[in-house]
Amino acid sequence: MAIFKGAAVAIVTPFFDNGEINYPKLAELLDYQIENGTDAIVICGTTGESSTLSHEEHLEAIRFAIEHVNKRVPVIAGTGSNCTETAIYLSQEAEKYGADALLVVTPYYNKATQKGLIAHYTAVAESVSLPIIMYNVPSRTGCNIQPETAVALAKNVKNIVGIKEASGNISQVAKLMQLADGCIELYSGNDDQVVPILSLGGYGVISVLSNVAPRQTHDMVMKYLEGDVAGSREIQLKAIPLIDSLFCEVNPIPVKAALNQLGWQAGPLRMPLTEMEPDHQEQLRKAMIDFGIEVK
Repeated sequence: MAIFKGAAVAIVTPFFDNGEINYPKLAELLDYQIENGTDAIVICGTTGESSTLSHEEHLEAIRFAIEHVNKRVPVIAGTGSNCTETAIYLSQEAEKYGADALLVVTPYYNKATQKGLIAHYTAVAESVSLPIIMYNVPSRTGCNIQPETAVALAKNVKNIVGIKEASGNISQVAKLMQLADGCIELYSGNDDQVVPILSLGGYGVISVLSNVAPRQTHDMVMKYLEGDVAGSREIQLKAIPLIDSLFCEVNPIPVKAALNQLGWQAGPLRMPLTEMEPDHQEQLRKAMIDFGIEVK
C-alpha cells in the first residue's frame, strides 16, 4: 500500500519576528492544507528550513505536526542528515512520535559514493520500522542516487519503499522505473515535472506549489491518476509561470513571500536566507493572480 497518492505539501515552517517557530500559525497552515485536499504533509523538509532548525526545534515541529494532524492525512517527517548517526536519531524520534513515514535526503556536502549511499540508507532504515522515501536532489546536495542504487536499496531493504526524484533528469527517472519494475514508489520533487513523472508511473508529488495552491496541485495529480490526462496537463501548463516564480530565488524564499502576500503571516526566513527581491515579489504576485489565487 502506497504511503500516499496525490499531492503532499512540503510545508513551510512559520516563524515569529523574533525567529521562534510560530506553532499557532503552523496549526492554521496544516488545517488549511487538509481542508483543501492535500493528501499528505511533509514536515521539516527543505521548504521547512530544516537546515537551520536545532535538533530540538526539528523534533518539536515534527511532534506538533503529528499531534495536530491527528491521522487526518499521513505525516511524513524529514529526518535526513549528512551524518548517518544524526539521521538515525531523528528518524527514531520521529517514529516514537507516530510519524507515518520518513523522507530522508541524501547526505549533503560529504558527497557519498554509491556504496556510501547504500550503507547510509540501509543503516537508517534498519534503525526504524517506518517506510522511507529517499530524497534525490543533487542540485542541493552534490550527490546523485543512481537508478541502480535506488533499485538495489528498494529491493534489498524492506522499508525503503519510495523516492522523491528532484534530479530534473527525466531520462534518469525513466531508467529508474525501467529497472525498478514496480518495486519503488515514485514521487516528483519538482512541481514543473509532475505530469511527466506521473507518465512514468509516479504516485504523486511532494510539492512547494501546494503551499499556495493545494487544491489545484491535488487535482493535477488525481485527474491524471483517474484518467483525465488532458485535465491534468492543463493544470500543469497553467501553473508553469507560478512555479517559475516560486523558484526564481532559492526555495523557500519565494514561497514564504507568497504566503505573506496572501496574508498568512508566515514570518521571516532564517539566515543565511534573505527576503525576496522587490522585483521578484511583484513577479510572484502577478503569477499568483494569473493562476487564479486571490492576493490580498
